Parts: sequence; C-alpha cells; structure tokens
Amino acid sequence: MQTGPKNLITDVAGLRVGNAQDSHIKTGSTVLVADKPFTCGVSVMGGAPGTRETDLLAPDKSVQQVDALTLSGGSAFGLDASSGVADMLRQMGRGFAVGDQNVPIVPGAILFDLLNGGDKAWSGNPYKALGAAALQSATDDFALGSVGAGTGATLASHKGGLGSASVVLPSGHTVGALVAVNALGDASPDGTHFWAAPWEIDSEFGGRGLLTHAPKGWPKTKLSSHNTTIAIVATDADVSQAVCTRIATAAHDGMARALVPSHTPMDGDLIFAASTNAKPLTDPATDALMLGHAAATCLARAIARGVWAATPADGDTLPCFNA
Repeated sequence: MQTGPKNLITDVAGLRVGNAQDSHIKTGSTVLVADKPFTCGVSVMGGAPGTRETDLLAPDKSVQQVDALTLSGGSAFGLDASSGVADMLRQMGRGFAVGDQNVPIVPGAILFDLLNGGDKAWSGNPYKALGAAALQSATDDFALGSVGAGTGATLASHKGGLGSASVVLPSGHTVGALVAVNALGDASPDGTHFWAAPWEIDSEFGGRGLLTHAPKGWPKTKLSSHNTTIAIVATDADVSQAVCTRIATAAHDGMARALVPSHTPMDGDLIFAASTNAKPLTDPATDALMLGHAAATCLARAIARGVWAATPADGDTLPCFNA
C-alpha cells in the first residue's frame, strides 16, 4: 500500500482539518470541513456514545450532505463545539437552505476527558469557542498527537492522541482517516509493539514490528467510563450516503485491530464516513469493497500514529508511549 503525499486525511483533496486546545483544561476540539457540503454516513458501535445530529445521517433522511464534522473532548459539554462551528459557517453563508435562511449541518461526537488531570473548574462551557477556533485554523496540513480532540485523551496505560493516515487505492481513489484515541483499553499489548503493526507503512509509528507471541492474560483497561474513540474516514470516491454508512461500518474493523478491547459498554466508539464525490467509481462492486477495507486499515494506522505522536504535559496522569 502507498500513502498519500501527507499521510493525512487531507490527502483527500478539498478537505481541511482544524484543531484548537486548552492546555490548562487539557482538552480540545477538532473540525473537518470542505469548501462545499460533502456526503456523510455514520456507524456507532460503542455502548456509551455522545453525539449531535447523527440521526439525519441515515440514508433515508432528507439531508444527504453536511457542512462540517466535529470531534471533541469534554463529554456532553463538548457537543457545543459544533455550535461554534455552525455559527461561523452561518456567517460565511454556508448551510442547508430553508427559505431565506441557511442552517449549517454540523454533526459531532465527543469523548470523555474530564478526569485527565486538567483543571475542569471552568464557569462557562469552553467548547463553543474551541469549535470556532478549530474551524478558523482549518488547513490541509496539521499536527498529530496531543492536539485538538486528542489533547486530553488517554488509554489504559498511556496518553492517547489525535491520529491520521491515508492510502491511495489501485483504482486511484484516496482514503484517509482522522481519529481521537481515548479508549478503555490499549493500543499495545506490551508497551512496545502496536496492535496495528501488521498494517504499518514506512515506520509511520516507530517501526517497532510485530509482536512475536500471543499476549497472555486479560487486556488492561481503565475499568471506568471515561473513554471513547471517535473517528472520521473519508474518500474522494463518488459514493452515496448509503455506501458511506457501509464504509463507516467496515472501518470499525480497523478500530478493533488497533485497540483491545474496543466497542465496549463503556466506550462510545463512533465512525463518520465522508465523501467529496470527486472521482467516479470504475467498478462499483469492487470499489466499494476496497474502500471499506482501505478505511479499516487506514483507521488502524491512524490510531497508532495518534498514540505514537502524543507528547507530555504538566499534570499528566499517564506517560506517553513514545517517551
């Protein structure tokens, strides 16, 4: 497999990502946006999700495209990041036209980072401002690790983080992934090798290689509810909202390959799938199959990259994997 030029979700032409964070609170928000609305589906497989406007992403609903997507820390408070994004997009004249009004469609998902050592004694919800700041910073090149929605993310043994990766298919289509890794479990069985190692490209998360023996015993977990891994996979392939939904479902395989355990009752694991619809399919049946597989492998790699790129900060409750 070959990555795109940046090995980021923004290798899907037309997409931009913005991050904003507050190091004192140890939290942040991430926004995916494009120059025009894009097709989007969603698949939720965790037992404790926190979401905004995901019901409208079902293939039988009236609105088939969205203006932006948000991933945020803050648990339920973080859903307000989408409000900040929507306000700015409305000022830009973006949104679903209803009479003389534009209503920006900004679905979002959150993770729980309220017990990570940051100062959460704020008097007003900070996430609306973080969402707006993330949108303002949106670009096609962005940092990974302890930024945006990954700022305060944790795993059972190490800090989590914001990860991204891309791959170019034999058909010429590009697939990318963006993820905030905050799982109940771990991205590694031993603190040295990544579960995602079989799909690593060009030592993108350290080149530690494969685990040479099966792990013994039960996996380490937080044994608490401050979890959830939230992700976006994207492509330039011209697919419907129904196919996006299927791609999002297939991408959960990548989460299960990279995080053990995943999709637990205490994780709100969720994946959005987006398409810019820029490139026609060459063979619809085969292309759809390969898009799902590519999304899964990209997401597994993005998860490991996010954990690998995490950096230490004052007040951390856990070490960084790459310390």
